[in-house]
Amino acid sequence: MMKGISRFFSQSEIRIGIRNKIKNGIGTKLLSVYMILALMEAALSGCGNIKSIDNKTIRIGVSVYDIHDTFITQLMDEFNSYADTNVTIVTYNAGQSTKEQNNQMQEMIDTGCDVICINLVDRTEPEHIIDMALKYDVPVIFFNRELTKEDLQRSAKFYYVGSDAVESGIMQGELAADEILGQSSAIDTNNDGTIQYVMLQGEAGHQDAIVRSEYCVETLINKGVQLDRQGLAIANFNRTQAQSKIEQLISSNIEIELILANNDDMALGAIDAYLNMYGEDAKSKIPAIYGIDGTIGGLEAVKTGYMHGTVYNDKEGQAHAMYDLAMALATGSSLDDLGIEDGHYIRLPHTKITLDNVNDFLYR
Repeated sequence: MMKGISRFFSQSEIRIGIRNKIKNGIGTKLLSVYMILALMEAALSGCGNIKSIDNKTIRIGVSVYDIHDTFITQLMDEFNSYADTNVTIVTYNAGQSTKEQNNQMQEMIDTGCDVICINLVDRTEPEHIIDMALKYDVPVIFFNRELTKEDLQRSAKFYYVGSDAVESGIMQGELAADEILGQSSAIDTNNDGTIQYVMLQGEAGHQDAIVRSEYCVETLINKGVQLDRQGLAIANFNRTQAQSKIEQLISSNIEIELILANNDDMALGAIDAYLNMYGEDAKSKIPAIYGIDGTIGGLEAVKTGYMHGTVYNDKEGQAHAMYDLAMALATGSSLDDLGIEDGHYIRLPHTKITLDNVNDFLYR
């Protein structure tokens, strides 16, 4: 399959075909048009192998909840890399605004998108998007942020691509428990038999954040680890907010032996806090830190020893599954070989990452 025609635009990327509407200094809408590149590549490389509808361009619309989410950016980089001849991917940034995402949904419908992919701003408020999809009979792939089963089942043309939040929480707990209970463990620095920990949680009320936190802690307890929670900090999956929260806790002089973060960005923010507070002495002060997602930054932190582990959320697999599903829906192809469960779900498994296997994922 021909690759490389379209990409998602991170803060440092500028590509041909961007129409950027500025709101409060942050791009809220990114429109990427790749037909010129597609025609050039087709001329150089011959015909692509994606089935088209009467030779027309297949148009895929995507709305992401926040362009500044590292995992989403990397997932979209991968998704856009699959674009082939006669495929246009139009990507919008909702900027954490449900109203903006609803407007983007209408625009994607108005501009004739064959398939729409939605990374929900708020999983509890999908009604407007669902109503529009039903009204215009357009297939929708929800991804990464899972809506309720009842909402997803409102149409046979609704799908979800993502992972299992329960599994990620369990694996994070297993990573921490395996090290804590290991013979050479140095996590219990005060040797009191109890691990003083802080939970860095994503958005308040966010289902994945709640599930990851609960199952991580439950797994640790079930494995026999004695825990003493020193803090629960809501940092909205954001690195800068996590840094601020941990700096406040450090300043309060509480003992922290373990930090469990719902995602790698917050784990990296915790590291930033220690580096900022302690400078050259930071590495000896940093407690055991575990993340979830396996972003490039998170994997690099595991490799350098600043993080003890993370749980790999298969962005490559999710991007590939989402693209294959979108193309099948757009062309009317069979869905039989796409691994769809219960008529609506494609879930990719997680993998536990430590220093032992980090290179396998960092350089994949």
